[in-house]
Amino acid sequence: MSVEWNVEPSVSDADLAVFLVTSAGSLASRMRDEGLRTDFKTSISDVVTAADRAAEELVMQTLRRVRPDDGILGEEGAAHTGTSGRTWVIDPVDGTYNFVSGLAYWCSALALRDEDGVVLGAVHQPSSGETWLGGRDLPTTLDGKELEPLADRPLAECSMATYIHPTTLTDPDVLQPWLAMVAGVATPRLFGSGSMDLSSVATGRIGVWAQHSTAEWDWLPGQAIVEAAGGRTAVVHHRGHRWHLAGNPLALEQLLQRLQAS
Repeated sequence: MSVEWNVEPSVSDADLAVFLVTSAGSLASRMRDEGLRTDFKTSISDVVTAADRAAEELVMQTLRRVRPDDGILGEEGAAHTGTSGRTWVIDPVDGTYNFVSGLAYWCSALALRDEDGVVLGAVHQPSSGETWLGGRDLPTTLDGKELEPLADRPLAECSMATYIHPTTLTDPDVLQPWLAMVAGVATPRLFGSGSMDLSSVATGRIGVWAQHSTAEWDWLPGQAIVEAAGGRTAVVHHRGHRWHLAGNPLALEQLLQRLQAS
């Protein structure tokens, strides 16, 4: 498949991020429709396809052309050490198991970070056509419309999007804190795409989110979007594991309490 993305170097970071995630999502969708081979990385559920690699390669090529001084980090191996102090973090297909299974719950995600943290995040879900964008001094928008700030809701009234890999169920230092948090919410949901989950937290569709040992490309895009929507995020080291949490301020504080008490 011969593809080239044309974008001018003068484009703003926000517009560039939206362009890249929508273009990556569209490319991945087309490639899936044409038929894909699936490869396995660490387990039967940890999969990668030619669409992941092709979309990430084109995002990297575009960034190298229009942001040559910035660093790049991609889930599928894209890497460039920049000189600007800024790094673009790429997840071309987040929720690949869903993607290859024909499920709609997957997205393309991108974040920009600097020495002070995450600058912005962008997420695009091809199945719905929805695009989230938010970050530092950039209130979260959904399809260009600014979201209302997240309202406080108690944890007991919130759903919690989460994930726990079957291989960690035998580790009490994972399972017991996870169960303590699940026991405090209205209902848990395991959807299989961290960036989609976090974008849904920003819209209020999901109340809180919790997952341990989360990679940068699964965390930073959604972290930016949640915080720019008035939500809170936290990274907590507890019982030898690093937990990533997000939600409306009240529910997030109550979730933290349950985690730390476990």
